[in-house]
Amino acid sequence: MRLSRILLLAAIALWLALVAFGNITDYGSNWVFVQHVLAMDSIFPDASIHYRAIHSLLLQHIAYVLIIGAESVAALLCWIGAWRMWRARRAPASTFRRARRFAIYGLTVGLLLWLGGFMAVGGEWFGMWMSPQWNGLVSAFRFVVVLLLALVCLGQHEDELDD
Repeated sequence: MRLSRILLLAAIALWLALVAFGNITDYGSNWVFVQHVLAMDSIFPDASIHYRAIHSLLLQHIAYVLIIGAESVAALLCWIGAWRMWRARRAPASTFRRARRFAIYGLTVGLLLWLGGFMAVGGEWFGMWMSPQWNGLVSAFRFVVVLLLALVCLGQHEDELDD
């Protein structure tokens, strides 16, 4: 079970690292997405929430850099967690539980980004759900489900898994 948890976390760390790497090395691809969501230029024309739009390029870039930063931090914390869990794989249960701390931090940062940032702020505040072209809720939901399931898996005590 420990090896399974370690490998699960390493796979998630790799996934998050590739997401961050892609956004850093191909900044323009998802920049367009962030820009349109924040500008709210493709939501329903008669929606009464257009006043929430952010048209400042500087603020849009800051938001995108914060997103990339959160992705990078989540990936780094998950890598550190996987490494610490690997080192503690043969240790007593209490030591292994403590080794999961960084993994839990990383998964939580990811959840805050995709659930809080994309689904709550992007989806509801900026009305991303109204956009036929710039709706990232399905992708965000996929991240949330994977991260949440991993968090639940890592959070279980070993004796609970054996029962």
